[in-house]
Amino acid sequence: MTGLEETVGDIIADIDAVLLFTEREELYERFEAEDFSIVVVAEENTVEAEKFVQLPLKFTDVNGRIRFGLEGALDNDIIGPDNQVVCLTQSFNDDTLDTVVRVKADEFTKTGVYDLFVNSRPEADVVRDVFEVAIELGKKGQKGKQVGALFVVGDAGKVMNKSRPLSYNPFEKSHVHVGDPIVNVMLKEFSRLDGAFVISDSGKIVSAYRYLEPAAEGVDIPKGLGARHMAAGAITRDTNAVAIVLSESDAMVRAFKAGELILEVDPEEY
Repeated sequence: MTGLEETVGDIIADIDAVLLFTEREELYERFEAEDFSIVVVAEENTVEAEKFVQLPLKFTDVNGRIRFGLEGALDNDIIGPDNQVVCLTQSFNDDTLDTVVRVKADEFTKTGVYDLFVNSRPEADVVRDVFEVAIELGKKGQKGKQVGALFVVGDAGKVMNKSRPLSYNPFEKSHVHVGDPIVNVMLKEFSRLDGAFVISDSGKIVSAYRYLEPAAEGVDIPKGLGARHMAAGAITRDTNAVAIVLSESDAMVRAFKAGELILEVDPEEY
């Protein structure tokens, strides 16, 4: 046995489950007769797997993709915290399983990414669309300059009651929704001005230029984060909204839910 064969053998020895990141039936069929559990993690369950975790995003970052699959499988009791799990996924080719990662299911720091997209009040695809707007803004900025932005998603009626206008609301009489490419361009353009965007559960843009007024007492955010992040934590503590913040200082995208920071992403690695 070669050193390579021995090392690969150690990785797959005595495992309890495989997380299979694919929608390709021929890849799934290779594992159907195995003794360990097969969990398909994908955007759609095209292979009709019995055990399935739905990805709301493509997650080009492999680490984020694996963490989402593990958190989803744990939260849905598909795998247990003591299970030894092998994750088969893609790093270089979308059609090929070229990356093997072994992990004990509870030996990683939960990020809250599964909870953010699946267990929040707003629709998962709306959170995804807003998240991707923030990511793109973080990568490109506005007219070549880094900008900050705050998007409050869901529970829009209560959010509006806990905020006030800073200027004319360009979306007051419109019925546009996030995710439309033209609307996303508008969001990026308005992001250079002060105030938060308020977006409904279904993705309708309710307002721009909102000053959030919930009390910040009791909100604990990491040192170095400023007023936008404090406002995001406070508004999600007092409502059922989630908040996505693009930081002007470090270009990181952060998500808040129930008053807590639950996700932090570097747009350049997404």
